[in-house]
Amino acid sequence: MAAPGVVLKRPVGSDGPFGEHAELPTDLASGSSKKTGRRPPRKPAKRANDDAADRDAALAFEREQKRRERERAKEEAARQKERERWQHAVDKAQDALDAARASTKKRPLIFNNNSRFLRKARGTRKRAGKKKARLEEALRRARG
Repeated sequence: MAAPGVVLKRPVGSDGPFGEHAELPTDLASGSSKKTGRRPPRKPAKRANDDAADRDAALAFEREQKRRERERAKEEAARQKERERWQHAVDKAQDALDAARASTKKRPLIFNNNSRFLRKARGTRKRAGKKKARLEEALRRARG
């Protein structure tokens, strides 16, 4: 060691002395390992077949299945009720529109030269048109 600050090294995996230049270890090529005597990892012990636990698990599974089936039936009933409500609204709007059309067809318009009757007939026709437009819009909204 002629100069200060020189890094000392020794061969990897050996207990040899430190020096300026590390030599390669001579025993690495032999294939022997210092970690001899290791046991293979243990396999987990198998559980004993527990009939009571199996029965409990089967009962819990059946209970959960029944609960899910009840929930599914409840949801289907709610959907059916909603469909019926919607269909009732559509039918109601359609009936109102049909009744309005029938009432305007039944009512004969009296056309004569009397201007009062003509104005009344025009007003009736205008109101019927507005009512028809309202009913058609209600039917369109009910149908979605």
